[in-house]
Amino acid sequence: MDAPSSTGTVHSSQPEQSYGGFTRFELELEFVQALANPYYLNHLASQKLLQDPAFIAYLKYLRYFQQPEYTKYLFYPGPTLNALELLQQERFRQEILSPDIVAHLAEQTLLSSIKAK
Repeated sequence: MDAPSSTGTVHSSQPEQSYGGFTRFELELEFVQALANPYYLNHLASQKLLQDPAFIAYLKYLRYFQQPEYTKYLFYPGPTLNALELLQQERFRQEILSPDIVAHLAEQTLLSSIKAK
């Protein structure tokens, strides 16, 4: 897979593709930010996406957002990167089905966003 540049564009010998008017980087940015929502993670788990090896590989690929040149694009880098890191763990991918885990993460996310203001 080609990696995005610091401007969010993909380095490739071919012209950058557009998906519904958005670049691949823009779509990946939107998706990775959604991972900060514990209820969304629960939904992904309930759809069994977190058991799919291809989806797990995609989550691993998205770790490029941990690099400072990409982190700067995240609205809430703390919760987003924390969720992305937790999703690398098989145990977490199973435990996110628990309503108690979801509620705990939602509380943590809310507290961290309040502290950030």
